Amino acid sequence: MAPIMPDVTDPSARHARHARHARQGRQAQDAAGRRAWQDCGVGSLMLLDTASLYYRAFYGMPETVTAPDGTPVNAIRGLLDAIARLVRDVRPRELVACGDADWRPQFRVDAIGSYKAHRAEPDGTEQTPPALAVQIPLITQVLAASGIAMAEHPGYEADDVIATLAARSRTGVDVVTGDRDLFQLVDDERGVRVLYTIRGLGRLEAVDEAAVSSKYDIPGKAYADFAVLRGDPSDGLPGVPGIGEKTAAALIRAFGSLTALISALDLGHGGFPPGTRKKLEAARGYLDVAPDVVKAATDVPLPDVDGTLPARPPDPDLLAEIGAALGLGSSLTRFRAAVTEGGIP
Repeated sequence: MAPIMPDVTDPSARHARHARHARQGRQAQDAAGRRAWQDCGVGSLMLLDTASLYYRAFYGMPETVTAPDGTPVNAIRGLLDAIARLVRDVRPRELVACGDADWRPQFRVDAIGSYKAHRAEPDGTEQTPPALAVQIPLITQVLAASGIAMAEHPGYEADDVIATLAARSRTGVDVVTGDRDLFQLVDDERGVRVLYTIRGLGRLEAVDEAAVSSKYDIPGKAYADFAVLRGDPSDGLPGVPGIGEKTAAALIRAFGSLTALISALDLGHGGFPPGTRKKLEAARGYLDVAPDVVKAATDVPLPDVDGTLPARPPDPDLLAEIGAALGLGSSLTRFRAAVTEGGIP
């Protein structure tokens, strides 16, 4: 089922007007009390890892939730409910839904052939439950019809899009994801944090540098270097054989960064935990290429994206028609009330 829509998915828009700083934004929000978020003069940029959220929605709501014609809409309704809740609770000034134009970019595969290989279909597409696959283009249609800013770029993953927009931002940034890879973006000085959804939207975990340090016993901005050493089987990243999470953390604490560790390794310096030098030397080639795979790109050539809230549906009647065709009911009502101009107060 695919409602006919005008082409409103182009992420380019007028230049975003940023607020000054995340801490000022939170102070303003606290002072605002129970006023509508639209009345708060300062707020953050919220970047959604859209696929992470709709996967969680798909598995969190039964597939028996369907449109009148039987098309499953559990992921769509769950995503709309999630965004509505996030906007009500966090009150961002801007919102951008970031997507995977390429779930397995060639530059990463060229560097490490096993990257996400176990999740690929024979035709190169990502393994996706059929009941979810049919909903993904409909999610794009609903968000576009709602006027929600969306951003993606050929050859890059959502992580890269998020990292690029976070790097550009002149205000605080909240990255909403269930993917710990994005812990690499936390930056207290710039007001960038991750709202981690692993425990559900009702128990969001705000991850800053202190949280990364506490969880992994590493410097708060060293997550990417730590992840290179440890690896990640879920993404087909081998890490350094024989170097587990604790040893990876010990190495990062000892040398401060992967760059310093490699320099010490190549120069024959000491300071390595017992037994680790030979393992690292054996994985020297991996250490050369893995950082560019693990680290999110911050230079994706995206056009300017204006995610200013409230969103303005380009055609409110069309949005209502799509909602009726898909049976989105109260989920769309709550979503419009939270994020769109003219939503129910």
